[in-house]
Amino acid sequence: MDMFEHQFEKDKLKEAPLAARMRPASFDEFVGQERLVGKGRVLRRAIESGKLPSIVLWGPPGSGKTTLAYIIAGITDSHFSPVSAVSAGVADLRRIIEQAREHRKMRRQRTILFIDEIHRFNKAQQDAILPYVEDGTITLIGATTENPSFEVISPLLSRCQVFTLKPLAADEIRIIVFRALKDSLRGLGALKAELADDAMEHIIAMSNNDARAALNILEMAVLTTPADDKGRRHISLATIEDAIQHRALTYDKGGEQHFDTISALHKSMRGSDPDASLYWLARMLEAGEDPLYVVRRLVRFASEDVGMADPQALVVAMAAQQAVHFIGMPEGNLALAEAVVYLATAPKSNSLYQAYSRVQEQLKKGSNETVPLHLRNAVTSLMKDVGYGKDYKYAHNYPGHFVKQQNLPDALKGKRFYTPGDQGYEKQVSERLKNWWQEKDTKGKE
Repeated sequence: MDMFEHQFEKDKLKEAPLAARMRPASFDEFVGQERLVGKGRVLRRAIESGKLPSIVLWGPPGSGKTTLAYIIAGITDSHFSPVSAVSAGVADLRRIIEQAREHRKMRRQRTILFIDEIHRFNKAQQDAILPYVEDGTITLIGATTENPSFEVISPLLSRCQVFTLKPLAADEIRIIVFRALKDSLRGLGALKAELADDAMEHIIAMSNNDARAALNILEMAVLTTPADDKGRRHISLATIEDAIQHRALTYDKGGEQHFDTISALHKSMRGSDPDASLYWLARMLEAGEDPLYVVRRLVRFASEDVGMADPQALVVAMAAQQAVHFIGMPEGNLALAEAVVYLATAPKSNSLYQAYSRVQEQLKKGSNETVPLHLRNAVTSLMKDVGYGKDYKYAHNYPGHFVKQQNLPDALKGKRFYTPGDQGYEKQVSERLKNWWQEKDTKGKE
């Protein structure tokens, strides 16, 4: 890099957003992910020893994936070639591979290919880099917010170590914001900004565990606040609300209010109250709660509290998850509202939850019975000779596609785990079981 390029990079950094200027250059500045890069941890040891394999960093936005890639490149003195999967093509990758060969040959320097949003690469693009990851021409660092098991091709994934990054905690976001306020070289220290406690908490709440989002909010608030006669800028809660155009709600995502509010939503749906359910849903979403956290609870509720009374409830809850994932927020809020109202107004049954709990209790007692011979598949002649599949009755060969036969092990013969309720679809299930198993009392307990 010559003198002009160096000056250009310095000027570029000055004009960069606060989040880019405050990007840590070493582990001493890095906040979060202590279980991965804390002193003595496996990833940090691999980095500092220079024996880093190709890796995939999987985690939510703003958790430090890109920052970690830059730190790795610096510590290992590697040639760093960052690309975005959104804009890079196979031709770009081939160019980087050729450069990597030159650096390896002429300078004996490794090349780190950093692919941001690697989940957006198609199979052909991933295939293009596979041989060069395998032979060590490049060390791949992929960053993704999506499950790499589904988004990265198996041959490439098998040559990488996957590290999962967790969302930053509130205290970690607080440290990052505080540093940006005090840093006079890269941050906002020269502007003498003073941040009120409730303003800090609102930044943390609205950042959704994303350090970049928190710094963007802070920068907007500070730069648009005039200084007083002493040159200080007072950043209040109202200033932050104005900067992000969102009124603060009393809600602590990491504390008691978080659990109280989700409990209120759950109990309101269980109590078949759609109005209260909608209210508690909105309280969480408008305060910046992770919509996927909410929908996970809806999916659980659909099985635990509605269950077989309306099997469609689980379908609706999963459709809401897909809608939120597909269109994001805030547009996804109506999909969540639809699911909440459906669940609140659906017939309720916890018989499925109770049935599974009974099976768990049975297993805890040490039940480890063998599969009855007539239920086993006779895939070899020897198995057939010893009785596998003998006397099995194929249900489709009988009237109504049902025939009585024992399906539990002998030690559990006659045991009842599932007792249908009398609401919604389960009324049909109850009648069907009575018709099939006439002499069995499907109303009785186990």
